[in-house]
Amino acid sequence: MSPKQIDGKEVAKHNSMETGVWIVVHVYDMTEFLEEHPGGPDIILQYGGKDATEEYDPIHPPDAIKDNLDPSKHIGTLIPGSLAPPAPAAAPEPVQSTAVVTTGQVAAPQPYVKPDLSEILSLHDFEAVARHTMNRRGWNYYSSGADDEITMRENNTAYQRIWFRPRILRDVTKVDFSTEILGHKSSMPVYITATALGKLGHPEGEVVLTRAAHEHGIIQMIPTLASCGFDEMVDAAAPGQVQFLQLYVNADKSRTKKIIEHAGKRGVKALFITVDAPQLGRREKDMRTKFEGNASSHQTKGGDKVQRDAGAARAISSFIDPSLSWKDIPFLKECAGDMKIILKGVQSWEDAVLAAERGCDGVVLSNHGGRQLDTAPAGITILPEVVAALNQRGLLVPPGKPRFEIMVDGGVRRATDVLKAVALGATAVGVGRPFLYSMSTYGFEGVCHMLQILKDEFEMNMRLIGAPTLTDVVPSMVDISALKVPTVGNTMFGVNYETMYPAGVKAKL
Repeated sequence: MSPKQIDGKEVAKHNSMETGVWIVVHVYDMTEFLEEHPGGPDIILQYGGKDATEEYDPIHPPDAIKDNLDPSKHIGTLIPGSLAPPAPAAAPEPVQSTAVVTTGQVAAPQPYVKPDLSEILSLHDFEAVARHTMNRRGWNYYSSGADDEITMRENNTAYQRIWFRPRILRDVTKVDFSTEILGHKSSMPVYITATALGKLGHPEGEVVLTRAAHEHGIIQMIPTLASCGFDEMVDAAAPGQVQFLQLYVNADKSRTKKIIEHAGKRGVKALFITVDAPQLGRREKDMRTKFEGNASSHQTKGGDKVQRDAGAARAISSFIDPSLSWKDIPFLKECAGDMKIILKGVQSWEDAVLAAERGCDGVVLSNHGGRQLDTAPAGITILPEVVAALNQRGLLVPPGKPRFEIMVDGGVRRATDVLKAVALGATAVGVGRPFLYSMSTYGFEGVCHMLQILKDEFEMNMRLIGAPTLTDVVPSMVDISALKVPTVGNTMFGVNYETMYPAGVKAKL
């Protein structure tokens, strides 16, 4: 039966608690959902009797309303043209730049001119363009880190404290940087790590990344908090295209089980369980882009000051289970079936060992892109001690068992960063923000251009370090003496090449 068509004049009458609150995403009665909305009732009241599509679409997957509202709350579809359009928003002021003229005087500020894609030479360039061209809400959400953003900066600068030790006079006529990640082929040791709310940057959202991943032969990790629906991203994949799934565990374990089992049926190959977010970190830049409508009485309790929404991240994440612990691993493994289980967000060698001992297939050394605990370590800085600890216990390459794999994410902007991680024992690295920035600024073509930049950098740098293949990228090719030596309490962990890597690798040193 076709849904009932609703006149916009009728919708406009339902704009308060007294009349009921209808919003157009089709037409829904949100009155009873006001207090349950993770972002607070004010944003819904702000759009009462209006079209909320532009606000809703970027931060919700398509099935969010269906999953949270009783079907009876779906009033119908809007009669086209029957709802008065909202007053046009003031045009954003163009980003200004200053130009110095020959007299030494400062010229009048000029509007920012977006470079042609051919002028983009590095991943840093995409970020620079995004800073000038993205809307404030999207930029603040994507670029924000926790507290003082120390860890977010360290994620990148840590790589700069690792120096290459290039080898010479090796035949590097041909170089091959293809690899396997969890047994699946990839054109390079890079995967698209999970990042939320893709439609804040591009109207098509994460499916742009799905298509680009296939175009360049890499693997996409589907995010739980995507703007696109899970099935939408799976349907956008080419036949045989490998996808992983990042999972925030829901406090309702039955919903978690349903999500995992559905992912398995749709062909997802690995489950990356986020373990570093029992509560979301304080991302102040994102918080400053809170919903900015007038506060309603429903946001004040007992005369207290309004507790404003804490940005896009907090508004979409209240379901995450803070009780998740090691005791839940058997349940998750059972739900996963044939899918591999990876713990994403490991930040110490002790937890990497526990993951291996409890039968997980790998870990991602990650601090959530510097968005959780500020002054947590960069993943690359703890990689040597994790490899050492796993090898000392015979857990990294157990005889006759599948390989326990270590991955790293956070701060990667160059192929040289990836090669340093590979040299120190990582299978691959996850890249996040650069994909968002390239997608937000130049769409599908931008993402493909970014991946080609990385491929060109791999080819050049593998020749320059003397490594025809990734198996030739060994520990002796990097000097980590400038990294802070990891400590446990007051005891030095004692990392050295003799304990870090198995005999087969050491033979190549």
